Amino acid sequence: MNKGNLLTLFGIVFLDLMGIGIMIPVLAPLMLDAGGTLVPLDWTTADRSIALGFLVAMYPLAQFFGAPILGALSDRYGRKKLLITSLIGTFIGYLLFATGLLTQQLWLLYFSRALDGFTGGNVGVANSAIADISTNENRAKNFGLIGMAFGLGFIFGPFIGGKLADPTLVSWFSAATPFWFAALLSLGSLTLLTFLFKETLQTKAHRPIHPFMGFRHIAKAFQMQNLKIIFLVIFLHTLGFCFYAQFMPVFLVQKFSMNTAAIGTLFAFIGLWIALTQGLFLRVITRFAKPQKILRFSLLGLSSLLFLIPFAPTVFLLYALQPFMALAEGLTFPSTTTVVSELSLKEEQGEAMGVTQSLRALGQALPSLIAGFLVTINQNLAILTGAAIILLAWAIFVICYRTHTRSEPEGRA
Repeated sequence: MNKGNLLTLFGIVFLDLMGIGIMIPVLAPLMLDAGGTLVPLDWTTADRSIALGFLVAMYPLAQFFGAPILGALSDRYGRKKLLITSLIGTFIGYLLFATGLLTQQLWLLYFSRALDGFTGGNVGVANSAIADISTNENRAKNFGLIGMAFGLGFIFGPFIGGKLADPTLVSWFSAATPFWFAALLSLGSLTLLTFLFKETLQTKAHRPIHPFMGFRHIAKAFQMQNLKIIFLVIFLHTLGFCFYAQFMPVFLVQKFSMNTAAIGTLFAFIGLWIALTQGLFLRVITRFAKPQKILRFSLLGLSSLLFLIPFAPTVFLLYALQPFMALAEGLTFPSTTTVVSELSLKEEQGEAMGVTQSLRALGQALPSLIAGFLVTINQNLAILTGAAIILLAWAIFVICYRTHTRSEPEGRA
């Protein structure tokens, strides 16, 4: 295994997730500010919540169409070329978003998120590269290390985003400042990739490419006998967790009147525990338990904690619940990815990760479209809906999942 490649992928995912994390504390206060000029002044709180939901949804919706195409192209032309393409799109997307904020052009915000989403398959391609260089013995640890990069990105991203958007710290800071910084981060990732990353794809595969490959991936997910249950669990887990993650800032604004900096600090705290879980605890736990066994406990724990979070009466108790929630999520995410990789043929790793990315993109998009309406009914409803969906994922996994070896589509010997 090339440790240089592994560290480079770690850096790419860390910088990418840091860029995404920067957005978390900024968007909700920005869109819900009744005195702001970004949206029409006569819009109600419900209108603003729904508009926020659609803005958040633009990235995963576009990724649903773009990620499978990038995954297939990475199987054909190699991981490095497609990672470079993806990062260039991310860089342009951040520049356009910052420009939209400066010029108060709401349509440009939507367009920039769609552009970034369509080209933003770098995490999916990075997962394929991890699968390329991993063996059965180190696969879980490698995906755990990349999961740690996710967690670290969510430590520094929300914290820095909250600070860079706070003009009380520096007079020229504004809502656009975090996105200029995120553009610089994407350039840093591009530099790492260009000079340090060595191509990992050994056997190229020419798979048909179609603009609606995302829908084909959804259909294919349920034709692969050994993978269809874990694919369903991945979709439901992503769907449920994103009801929490995407609209937790709205909950924090409405219940605790948190500002951008306070939201960023809370998400940084969550990211710290996710990073500790995936970088430290997971490596210890996988010595004694396989990912399949971990999921039987982590999914149930995650659902239970999400049920409790909306009823925390104080900020102190809200903080007290987050390490346990982060532990459950930090074990669940890399474990599901590891199971998919273990059950996929070597030459199908890119396609399997593309299907996984499509399911996750769809799971990320739907809560944004639905939760914007739910929070207009009750501020707790989005998070409780997410908890119920993850409970369903746990039940399906416990009842239906059976241990398999390698993936074979139906009808294939």
